[in-house]
Amino acid sequence: MAILTFENVGLAYGGVSVAHDVSFRVNAGEFWGIIGENGSGKTTLMKALLGLIPCASGRIVMGEGLKPNEIGYLPQQSAIQKDFPASVEEVVLSGTIGYRGWKPFYGRRERAIADGNMEKLGLLPLKKDSFQELSGGQQQRVLLARALCATKKCLVLDEPTTGLDPVVTAEFYRMVREINKNGMTVIMVSHDVEEAVKCCSHILHLSCHPLFIGTTAEYKNSPVGRKYLQENAL
Repeated sequence: MAILTFENVGLAYGGVSVAHDVSFRVNAGEFWGIIGENGSGKTTLMKALLGLIPCASGRIVMGEGLKPNEIGYLPQQSAIQKDFPASVEEVVLSGTIGYRGWKPFYGRRERAIADGNMEKLGLLPLKKDSFQELSGGQQQRVLLARALCATKKCLVLDEPTTGLDPVVTAEFYRMVREINKNGMTVIMVSHDVEEAVKCCSHILHLSCHPLFIGTTAEYKNSPVGRKYLQENAL
């Protein structure tokens, strides 16, 4: 059974339709890249998946026991996030809210989950450091650890490498690929078509007609895939 099923989903932003009749299935362990030009509905689709906005039409069905509060989400970084006055540990622990609810204190379980994800991403030496004093790449690793604390099944990334230099970007993608290889389903919105085809097992391209939905190998051999990859190579 699919972990997520998009059934004839229509999307609107500011009252304007940006996509319609989007239908596809995400199976557990797959790595989907959601690509397309600005305004094509990539981020709107993610917000609908997360329950932040309603679908204009159709529905998104969760399977494999996945619950809405069990999706790990890494949004695009904002200036507010970068200046967040908290320690690395506090930021990562905030990802466990779905497990603990709104209890006033973190328990052993939440701290063990946070420590495990910090160790996985090489953050334990920075545990007590101030988040706002970290480099951009370190901050993004902290936010990825926070997202991992929210889920064991599905991770959603929205333009996760915006503003990062090429070396840090390559290392970030390496970590995400490793997380996916260990069984985590990943859905990533990206403007970087070339990087998406390196990382992802499947591609949804929203700004072409008809929509492209299929494996990365199929995308690379499709007219739209060849066109966009050639343009990005120039």
